[in-house]
Amino acid sequence: MKKRNALLAALLLAAGTLFGCSGGEKPASTEGTTKTDKGTIKIGGLFDITGATGDVGTPYAEGEKAYIEYINSKGGVNGYKIELVGQDYAYKIPEAQKLYQKFKSSDKVAAILGWGTGDTEALRQQVAADNIPYFSASYSENLKNLKESPLNFLTAASYSDQARSVLKWIKDNHQGGTPKVALIYNDTAFGKSPIQDAKEFAKEIGVEIVDEQIVDLKALDATSQLLNMQKKNPDYAIIQETWGATATILKDAKKLGIKTQFIGLNWATGEGLLPIAGDAAEGFIGVVTHAFPYEELPGMNEIKEYLASKGEKLEDKNQKFVQGWVTAKILVEGIKLADDPTTGEGIRKGIEKINGLDLGGLAAPVTFTPENHAGTNQIRLAKVENGKFKVFTDYIGY
Repeated sequence: MKKRNALLAALLLAAGTLFGCSGGEKPASTEGTTKTDKGTIKIGGLFDITGATGDVGTPYAEGEKAYIEYINSKGGVNGYKIELVGQDYAYKIPEAQKLYQKFKSSDKVAAILGWGTGDTEALRQQVAADNIPYFSASYSENLKNLKESPLNFLTAASYSDQARSVLKWIKDNHQGGTPKVALIYNDTAFGKSPIQDAKEFAKEIGVEIVDEQIVDLKALDATSQLLNMQKKNPDYAIIQETWGATATILKDAKKLGIKTQFIGLNWATGEGLLPIAGDAAEGFIGVVTHAFPYEELPGMNEIKEYLASKGEKLEDKNQKFVQGWVTAKILVEGIKLADDPTTGEGIRKGIEKINGLDLGGLAAPVTFTPENHAGTNQIRLAKVENGKFKVFTDYIGY
């Protein structure tokens, strides 16, 4: 009897071991669980590191990566770890489309942190069909159209809203007659995005658009364009470029003795402009959608904490790093509010619950609803004084 009982016990033990290895119906053990035991939520990332907008794209991507690493160090999101699957697409639309297919089919991402206007607009029908929420670094007005872009979300004022706010500020502050404005932009979807809206709004409020000039994103000389612009003698010129082309414009304008007040939209603005523009940047006004690292703001504490853990310092980062950090933070907030954060549909509904999200001064508060995917239309303005951007307005609109 003892031998029979011993044999039975051994058989039961073996069966139990096999069952445990199979993972069949046995509930998972809760022993040794951590805050991220529910699994992983994958987020796709389209980065421009080596392309035409890599000057601003590189620190922006670093900010996105940093925030995801930071939130994972805090235990993830509601029991999930966030994995950012990112890759440089060099600002090439075909490469963006190729990577999108990889993100969707192989990586099975639940949302995407995108980049440029051309690629974001090219992908919007696909992300809508695939129900994948998409946070782009493009603030194209077209992305506010929910019929055409139902899965796109804008985390800052659109380029058109930025231009409208600048034109309203010009109208309110100009002394002496009707203000005359020129528009300088590049021949890409990004460059052209706000132009028609700016012209229509200027006409509406009584500002005269007197000239338009095309300057390539990689331009090293803008002399001919500025000479043509000078003939129209504009009081102001609104620039829709990134740092490199903006620096070229400012240096050539200084060389030519042009007195026009240059005002750049958000990608023309930031610390990276200053070393390449030099003293030609003095007096330049820029649209500020996100805070500078040297501003004393509550939201900067998380960034300081993260950087300290990496042995890095806040003064080594720039505004575009903050911009990427904030964009990832807003997406993570949508994941937190999602009933099912593992699906695009669930995350979309979570994002649409964000109401007046306080970003600690790093950017204007954002709100999303099922009827409105434009988080804000608010900007600030800053002026370069003694080689440093100094913010001189509160958040303003039009």
